[in-house]
Amino acid sequence: MSTLRSDILINPSELFDLTVSTNGDGTQLGQYAVTGDGRGFRYIYAGGVALVPGTLLQAPAEVTGSQNLSVAAAAIGAVSVTTTSTVTCAANDFAGGYLVVTETPGQGYMYQIGSHAAASGAVVTLNLIDPIVVALTTSSKIDLVSNPYGGGGTLGVIINPASASSCPVGLAVAATPINYYGWAQVKGVGTVLMDAGTGVVGTAQSASNATAGAIEPFTGVQAIVGTLVTGVAATDYGAINLCLN
Repeated sequence: MSTLRSDILINPSELFDLTVSTNGDGTQLGQYAVTGDGRGFRYIYAGGVALVPGTLLQAPAEVTGSQNLSVAAAAIGAVSVTTTSTVTCAANDFAGGYLVVTETPGQGYMYQIGSHAAASGAVVTLNLIDPIVVALTTSSKIDLVSNPYGGGGTLGVIINPASASSCPVGLAVAATPINYYGWAQVKGVGTVLMDAGTGVVGTAQSASNATAGAIEPFTGVQAIVGTLVTGVAATDYGAINLCLN
């Protein structure tokens, strides 16, 4: 069964501690931490690209081949679901992520994935953390969604691309090598890269669709990131009050 965890109170200096494995204290991907001044951070994994301080980060790109999958029947209380559609993934790519039921029976329910084997154009059995609430049948369809803060296998957060392939998850706070764990800032005042535009103090900012890892003035299209605390010149770094989760 799922275990409830309290938010972590973290010393700002600890935000620069990077590890090649998860923290020995049991910190999970996505775990929320707060500093004494109220800034908020999420625990992340850089699985495919080195992260640069002050750049906007994105969840692992959606895997369209893991969507609209057919499944074998799964009774109420079952703690595993087996696809009948074929999937290609590394072992535990979706561990810590979610099984989303997209077509009835069971539509609208979501279950966290604990583990699964690798598959190469094959069916896969997903071991769940919590049991099935509404029975699934062969008419049900599911999506597999990786943990937005990094998968349990090869999937990790990336620098937010100019053409979005998932959702923003925070700002990199330290130079984080590939395959390292660290922190991304999601709340409070942080430092962020501006794209070729000019940032006006007090205005809303969104993910840039022109410069990877940057922000731009909000246009109502890209995901909103926060509000500028100061004006920021084009291609410079400046202060933003973040409104991510």
